[in-house]
Amino acid sequence: MTTKNNTAKQDNPVIELHVKNHPGVMSHITGLFARRAFNLEGILCGAMGDGRTSRMFLMVNEDKRLNQLIRELERLHDTICVTMRNDVHVDAFNPLHI
Repeated sequence: MTTKNNTAKQDNPVIELHVKNHPGVMSHITGLFARRAFNLEGILCGAMGDGRTSRMFLMVNEDKRLNQLIRELERLHDTICVTMRNDVHVDAFNPLHI
């Protein structure tokens, strides 16, 4: 898909997670996807503020199971907030553009 200014637009959904930051959180999140055979196309993660929380951006493929997966992410103990984002550009996940 292309916008009016000829910039490539993100076609894959992006899930934004605000999570508690401690060892094992990334493993819990990615394990949830792995157990459901749901591929992560891209992951961005970084600590926020004083480092007690992190923000994760997960690029996924559109799938009929996506809404169920989001509900399961919301129930994880370390999850603070889950948001679907449609304004994240695919280049954010390309290491050559970071």
